[in-house]
Amino acid sequence: GKEFRGEKVMAARGGHIPGARHMEWTEAMDRQRDLRLKPAEELRRMLESRGITPDKTVVTYCHSHHRSAHTYIMLKSLGYDRVKGYPGSWSDWGNEPNTPVEK
Repeated sequence: GKEFRGEKVMAARGGHIPGARHMEWTEAMDRQRDLRLKPAEELRRMLESRGITPDKTVVTYCHSHHRSAHTYIMLKSLGYDRVKGYPGSWSDWGNEPNTPVEK
């Protein structure tokens, strides 16, 4: 979204961590099923289309790790063993003057 592209600046700098893939956390929710997670196969296809596969280390982050914690739990439920959460998220990375940023 806008935060990822650097159009909505939520820290000293806008953009994203180099190499990051964007996935809006609400895309994993099924609006027809009271916002439960979508079926596992659908989620796997969605992730794979973004290059997010179980054989890779995945680090979830957002602005404060609240939204990305949902993605972390979703990935774990799908059997992604190499998933980590970045607690500092963009509020940490985007405010550090020497960290690389992409837009």
